[in-house]
Amino acid sequence: MKTANKSYQAKPTEVERRWYVVDATDRVLGRLAVRIATVLMGKHKPTYTPHVDTGDFVIVLNAGKVRVTGNRKKEEVVYHRYSGHPSGLKEITMKSMLERHPERVLREAVRRMLPKNALARHMLRKLKLYCGDQHNHQAQQPVPLPL
Repeated sequence: MKTANKSYQAKPTEVERRWYVVDATDRVLGRLAVRIATVLMGKHKPTYTPHVDTGDFVIVLNAGKVRVTGNRKKEEVVYHRYSGHPSGLKEITMKSMLERHPERVLREAVRRMLPKNALARHMLRKLKLYCGDQHNHQAQQPVPLPL
C-alpha cells in the first residue's frame, strides 16, 4: 500500500515573525516595493502558505526618498480616491503626493502588489514607514533586509 505525500500547511499560531529594516534612500520604487511585498506575504520562507499570513514585519526609513525611473513618470502616475458620494473621485499625481505625503507612494506601490483580500490588509499593517532615519522599534531588534 502506497502512502500519500503530505504538504506542509502553516498554522497562524506557529508562525515565527522577524523584523527587518530597510533604508529607501535612492532605491528604485518598484524594485523595492516588490521585495517588501514578498517579505510581507512570507514568500521568502519555506513555510509559505497562501491562506495564512506567514510574513514578517518591515520597517522602511527615508520612505520619501525613493527614486522613480522614467522621464515623465512623476507627472503621469495618478492615484485615485473615491469618497463614496456622487462625483467624489479625487485624483493626485505622484509629484504632488511626494510633496505632501511622501511615504504614501511606497505604501500604495506595496499595497497594489499584495493579494486583493482581507489577508492583504492584515499584511499591510506589518509595514512601518518613516520619512526620517529614526524609528521607535528598537525593542524588536530589526535586522537589515537583504535586497
